[in-house]
Amino acid sequence: MLVKTIVRTVRSCIRHPKTVIAIYMVLAVVSAVYAARNFAIDTDVNKLISPALDWRQRELEFEKSFPGRFDSILVVVDAPTAELASRAAAALTPRLKQNTTNFRSVEEAGAGPFFARNGLLFQSVDELDATVKGLSQAGPLVRTLGGDPSLRGLVQGMSLVLSGVRGNMVPLDAAAPAFNSAAATIETALAGKPASFSWQAVMTGKEPQPQDVRRFISVRPVLDFSALEPGAAASAAIREAARELDLAGQYQARVRLTGPIAMADEEFSTMQHGAVRDAIITIVVVLGILWLALRSAKLIFAVYANMFVGLSMTAAMGLLMVDALNPISVAFAVLFIGLGVDFGIQFAVRYRAERHEIDDMRTALVATARRIGAPLTLAASAVAAAFLSFTPTDYSGISELGKIAGVGMLIALITSITLLPALLKVLNPPGEPAEIGYRQLAPVDRFLERNRILVVGGTALVALLGAPLLYFLTFDFNPINLRNKNVESVATLLELRADPNVGANSIDILLPNETEAAAAAEKLKALPEANRVLTLASFVPSDQEQKLALIDGLKKVLGPALQPRMMPPPTDADNVAALRRGQDLLTQIVVDRPGPGAEASKRLAAALGKLADADKAMRDKVETAFILPLKTVLDQWRDLLEAQPVTVATLPQDFVRDWVSQNGNVRVEVTPKGDPNDTAVLRVFAQSMLAAFPNATGAPISILKSGETVVSAFIHAGSYALVSIMLLLWIVLRRFGDVLLTLVPLLLAGVLTLEFCVIIGMPMNFANIIALPLLLGVGVAFKIYYIMAWRAGQTGLLQSSLTRAVIWSALTTATAFGSLWMSSHPGTSSMGELLALSLLTTMCFAVLFQPALMGPPRVIEKEEPNTSESETPVRKDHVSAAE
Repeated sequence: MLVKTIVRTVRSCIRHPKTVIAIYMVLAVVSAVYAARNFAIDTDVNKLISPALDWRQRELEFEKSFPGRFDSILVVVDAPTAELASRAAAALTPRLKQNTTNFRSVEEAGAGPFFARNGLLFQSVDELDATVKGLSQAGPLVRTLGGDPSLRGLVQGMSLVLSGVRGNMVPLDAAAPAFNSAAATIETALAGKPASFSWQAVMTGKEPQPQDVRRFISVRPVLDFSALEPGAAASAAIREAARELDLAGQYQARVRLTGPIAMADEEFSTMQHGAVRDAIITIVVVLGILWLALRSAKLIFAVYANMFVGLSMTAAMGLLMVDALNPISVAFAVLFIGLGVDFGIQFAVRYRAERHEIDDMRTALVATARRIGAPLTLAASAVAAAFLSFTPTDYSGISELGKIAGVGMLIALITSITLLPALLKVLNPPGEPAEIGYRQLAPVDRFLERNRILVVGGTALVALLGAPLLYFLTFDFNPINLRNKNVESVATLLELRADPNVGANSIDILLPNETEAAAAAEKLKALPEANRVLTLASFVPSDQEQKLALIDGLKKVLGPALQPRMMPPPTDADNVAALRRGQDLLTQIVVDRPGPGAEASKRLAAALGKLADADKAMRDKVETAFILPLKTVLDQWRDLLEAQPVTVATLPQDFVRDWVSQNGNVRVEVTPKGDPNDTAVLRVFAQSMLAAFPNATGAPISILKSGETVVSAFIHAGSYALVSIMLLLWIVLRRFGDVLLTLVPLLLAGVLTLEFCVIIGMPMNFANIIALPLLLGVGVAFKIYYIMAWRAGQTGLLQSSLTRAVIWSALTTATAFGSLWMSSHPGTSSMGELLALSLLTTMCFAVLFQPALMGPPRVIEKEEPNTSESETPVRKDHVSAAE
């Protein structure tokens, strides 16, 4: 009945080809207009997984209580010194706050009057005691520098240090780090390079760490999810503000963007990079493959026109089924081109074979429909079933893709048996003088016939021996590994994840009150996987009475020095004289004083002499390098000496809102112990936290649970697809053995594909796992073509036109998907790599393994007799191998 229906359909279409073409042209134009007017893409990656899952509901509840986790941009400001980083961030933050068009909120982390005033209270008692002792001795130096912020004042301050050395109160070697640092700053400036000096490093005597010279600004941008890059306008505004403020020139500051929005935007930008080039290369290669398969410009035009009409209709149907495409479902176009063209190639190659045997085009088209109709319908239905099986899963992104691609396969089938025959009738390609199959493969056919047991048994044995490899098959749950690590946002995040103060991979737990939060914090501290545990109470310093006493003592000593009597600014001549005097003092002090202090003094003396010989512009440049950070440090110390007792009640309300929600829930934050960039560490950390607190949420839990959700979705979808395809095959084939002959090669191809993944070291991930349903869909289509030909009594399958169609169809599909391999986006590239590998294995199993597995035809089905006189075959003298 199916064959008769398809034959009648083709007869009707070639009887009225122009009408059919006209109808499809109208449908294509209407579909294209509808798709263009209603095209929308929702690039919110947080919607790719169903919000109904319990862990997603916890994420959404946390986001509601503490907004900004999923929709923020983190501005990272780095500079050579802590002082310059502070000044750059202090300049950029208010500028961004003025822009209410692009930003909903802007906050500098750890900034504001509270932390500026009470920062010393967060040191330990021992650390603060050492700080106080060191600064108490610096009163005269601070008074001198604060009263005369110039090169003259700097030399005077240095002379105070040298006086202490001469009086044996300070060893010269102790001044070596400061002298070397000052000399390096002058030498850098004289070399024409940007120079900087850190008073904070000199005062503390510690080499600054990356976190010391870095500041953070958290920005919640206004987003446009209808754009491919929702935060592009906000990111551009941040960079423009940094350029206008000349942060690079004024403070040698580097501004980088990271966080969820910046990373998502750059990911889409990476995916677009080279897309036009790759598309052009793919089209050219596909055209070349189609030429080798069809050998006719008219046939190629017909197949391409058929494909694009189907694509236009699929796009319109897809937008009717979903409100907006997502970053995954937008790939339906690639899938349609890669898979939908298979049906056109199968029909066209079969037509060529029939046209070689039959001189009459009309009769050849009907014979093509009779031969290819049932296999084509069954294959399209199986591929559609494979895609539609993803519809009920919790992976919303792939669910929508499956729905659209499944419908697209059915559309491709319909156009291939209606529009394509009509196009061929109108275009009237010339006849086929030569055989379409590969007669040179006849020896391979004979080898497979004679060595069936060897081929089948050997292949099964290889798959069986490689089965232990599947134990080592891994799934990379970390989505960061799917991103280009060279782009700014990802590289910055990877760098920040090593900083425990950032908490990039922290886990949060919501408790109803402070009492329960404190109890939870104590429980978390006892867990071996936990590193740092914070609550709001963590920001109330301990031992405050003792610390405030130390600060008060320091204030009595250092306070007057921070309010000095300002001297009149020096002239350039005064500065030159001071530099010469400083050079002389340093030269004199090194006499009979060996060691690193003497070497540093000689180096600084030489630098001061060269600076005195330079022009005024150079001296001004060096003075700025020293004085700008000096003013920053003096301002900071004036604030720090005003510390006050801290309680939860005195914490800034903006800060409290980061830890206590409006409904009173209290947040507890815990960071992992170990390498935060190690996926295994994060998985163990997430599992441990969930075992202790099932309501926990955070990036490690999202990574763990999203991976489990995706894997579960593919397992369920694969099961649904396998069952539905088995039922479909049973309905059509009516023989359990024939169903197995179709599925066994497919399953073996899948097993070998996964074994090859282990051998070449390719882990499964969120992107390339999509190759598995494609393997199922494409693979079952190829197997169906062969099983139907075998049931029809066809022999010599490798030398037949069917093998020609399968090989060139597979190459076309591999080209369409394999072009993804060239992408600079690691996730897309890994998907293209696995697609190419899976297509290679499934084609080899279809072409080589399945004919050996099936053996000689069991039953030769008779063709439906021709009753139409106008369609009586006009056969040539010889018979093709396919016959």
